[in-house]
Amino acid sequence: MKFTLRAALAAALLAGCHSSTPAPEPAPSMTETSKPAIALERTPCLGSCPVYTVSLFRSGRVRFDGRKYVEHGGVRSAQISSASVDSLLSELSAAGYYGFDDRYAYGAPACGRYATDLPSAIMTVDDGKRTKRIEHDHGCTDAPAALARLENRIDEVAGSARWTGR
Repeated sequence: MKFTLRAALAAALLAGCHSSTPAPEPAPSMTETSKPAIALERTPCLGSCPVYTVSLFRSGRVRFDGRKYVEHGGVRSAQISSASVDSLLSELSAAGYYGFDDRYAYGAPACGRYATDLPSAIMTVDDGKRTKRIEHDHGCTDAPAALARLENRIDEVAGSARWTGR
């Protein structure tokens, strides 16, 4: 009897030692797929560049995952209008997003001269008909200027500044 009671007490104590996991993110609505229409990942640099991923869903849901050098880290979410997401998808297409190279990174033919220690941005866009991912190392001098403008536009529409503090 003593052994069983001790075992039960030990099991209860050990169960209390496990750290709790964060609450799961709310499930997407019935009209939303779990795949974002637009995702932008910002990677580290030599200094204190913000490191995060922001995803925009067709429903207007915005998901922010701040990892380093952001004012509000962790997973955050907000809601914008679905029309804003559709408009941004049109803007990306009109700016030639689908015609850009897939990779502007060291060693890629489209990179040009290369400067080290700068951040990268990785954009993935899925307009429902096609999906394209572009890796843009900001150290590549020959990357189209429109690419950086589009990255900034994604942040603007998503409202990333509320979490990055920049």
